[in-house]
Amino acid sequence: MRIGIAVKPGLTEARDTLAGIEQWLRDHAVDAVWTEEAADLLPAAARTVVTRATLPADLNLMLVLGGDGTLLALAKAIAEADLDIPLLAVNFGSLGFLTEITRPEIYASLDAVLNGRASHDERMMLRAVATRADGITTHLALNDVVFTRTALSRMIDLAISVGDQFVTSVKADGLIVASPTGSTAYNLAAGGPIVHPDMDALVLTPIAPHMLTNRPIVIPAEREVRVKSTGANAGNVYVTIDGQTGFEMQEGDEVAISRAARPLRLVRASARSYFEVLRQKLKWNER
Repeated sequence: MRIGIAVKPGLTEARDTLAGIEQWLRDHAVDAVWTEEAADLLPAAARTVVTRATLPADLNLMLVLGGDGTLLALAKAIAEADLDIPLLAVNFGSLGFLTEITRPEIYASLDAVLNGRASHDERMMLRAVATRADGITTHLALNDVVFTRTALSRMIDLAISVGDQFVTSVKADGLIVASPTGSTAYNLAAGGPIVHPDMDALVLTPIAPHMLTNRPIVIPAEREVRVKSTGANAGNVYVTIDGQTGFEMQEGDEVAISRAARPLRLVRASARSYFEVLRQKLKWNER
């Protein structure tokens, strides 16, 4: 068994937890591989240290301490390296839809992994291919691909197609193309629907649309979504990938979004269902 450990950069409050994890892994004869950010929070010692971009392929698990943003960054690193490493995410953030395992549950969750009792969720990843004047680039995301206006521009016009079929032109502040996992992120804040992560679907949600008849739509995941920037503000669109990276979209550019070939595997907290997570995070049943 070989476990990688990653942490939100500068998360000093995780020092004692990391020290406890290191001792626990040593006591259970588990090899540990530390990302630079995690190793920097511990006293100097002999450790195997790597960057996020050089994660070894023979890891059995990636333990992530932080918020959802930290998990998204690790998911991106694993997907771009074309690795199949499950993630066990411990919440050190505020909301944490993805990092659902609490600090008191760390060792029970690790023990379940070591003894083959852990349950996993497979979460769809998104693949965005941008065709631009200067070439083609590919981006991978767990949550969403978001099209927004730049700081000084007015509303933007986006032409949306699904497969070979034209859907509509949206005049709005932007557009969110989300996976089921991403449906509880920006999509939810923009008024989009919550989609169960077992659903094989994509969600298209306009951001502050000019027309009240523009509504979110859920489509089958096997259909490719193509987005073009049109109209007077065609050169004032910014594309953000999982809130982590992005690029400016020029007139004539097209971004095609589809289901990625490989899903991400998340270790599930055995004590809670997805609906219980929703109740806790969204404060359902509370006045």
